[in-house]
Amino acid sequence: MKPIDLVPLSNGDAAHGAPALEALEELANSLALRFRTPCSIRPAPFDISFSEEPARRQFYSTAILQRLESVAAPGSRILGVTSCDLYVPVLTFVFGEAQLEGNCAVVSTARLRQEMYGLPHDDFVLRDRLLKEAVHELGHTFGLRHCADWRCVMTSSHAAEWLDVKTADFCPSCRGAVFRKK
Repeated sequence: MKPIDLVPLSNGDAAHGAPALEALEELANSLALRFRTPCSIRPAPFDISFSEEPARRQFYSTAILQRLESVAAPGSRILGVTSCDLYVPVLTFVFGEAQLEGNCAVVSTARLRQEMYGLPHDDFVLRDRLLKEAVHELGHTFGLRHCADWRCVMTSSHAAEWLDVKTADFCPSCRGAVFRKK
């Protein structure tokens, strides 16, 4: 199975937009266990300021994916992680996006945070949601589409509450598809 490179994504300033190293390390360890493949963190943040839509105060995730593809190491998958809010033109926001059967995916913690919904910060909830969204988007890179099993990590989530209901694991059918494509 291809190794996974986690890439911190920032808004032109290394201090803005890139998640904390501790959160990335925890995510890298969890992904390595789930996918049974090495997962490393690239040290330098990747600047996504080119994708900002000032009127929306959001960042265009499809444009980010296209640029990430240009820096992907041969034979690896890239997961970009940011705290900047992401969107695609037809939706108000996205938690993440991936290239179906590609090598690149991106996730944002912006709308995974309890504070976005007027609630107090909760580190456990944030990290749980981030893991689920990261596994989900990486699942798309294996060619998985959305799953009808509401417990499967590949079920579609259009609200944070839906992320909280599903697990961080693949259902047997999706798990089999991922590990057949090693």
